[in-house]
Amino acid sequence: MTITIQQPDERAVTDAGWLDSKHSFNFGGHRAPGNDGHGLLLVNNDDRVAPASGFGTHAHRDMEIVTWVLSGTLEHRDSEGNHGVLYPGLAQRMSAGTGIRHSEMNPDPDRPVHFVQMWVLPDTPGVRPGYQQLDVNEQLAGGGLVPIASGRGHEGAIAIHQRDAVLWGARLSPGEAVVLPDERHVHAFVALGSAEIDLGDGSAGALAQGAAARLTDAGARTLTAGPDGAEVLVWATA
Repeated sequence: MTITIQQPDERAVTDAGWLDSKHSFNFGGHRAPGNDGHGLLLVNNDDRVAPASGFGTHAHRDMEIVTWVLSGTLEHRDSEGNHGVLYPGLAQRMSAGTGIRHSEMNPDPDRPVHFVQMWVLPDTPGVRPGYQQLDVNEQLAGGGLVPIASGRGHEGAIAIHQRDAVLWGARLSPGEAVVLPDERHVHAFVALGSAEIDLGDGSAGALAQGAAARLTDAGARTLTAGPDGAEVLVWATA
């Protein structure tokens, strides 16, 4: 059983002027031993893109990519003819499968967009490329952890091609607590606000905005929002 906390300033950073990207795991040219992912989660990028800029058309293959906007809007177009404008609470899944090309642009001329992009391995390679988006604001408003993306058929969640992974999300009010899933690998990322996690020895680990707790066979731990509340993204995988 292990619980490891990654503090916000321990993440690698890509600063491209128009892009401020913080990487929870190895990404691009950023490499550190033992930081290739947690369970099936390989990428957790905390991105801020300047107004009227973004990622031009580029390719992906055999990856389940989930995008979650925290503020602003993000416009998606891909080679399968899909188009969507993402906003907070609208979950998006793109299955790269046999190969897909897409762009992600900030359409707003004045406001930056802040979003988290997460990649998990599919359970079956070579699937047909696909796209799905779903508004889960109503579910989140009900409190507690809500399934956002699931390979297990959770109602009200976008579907991913990975039977051993579920992304849960929550918008927690100050002091609100949730019990994290009891899975082999759990990655609890504090996207906004702050929180603390029960470490199991009578103490708690502090999680500032941008911090993550990586749990391995740690059981059902409690996460509690800080004084300003928290928005958390929790992957539970094999």
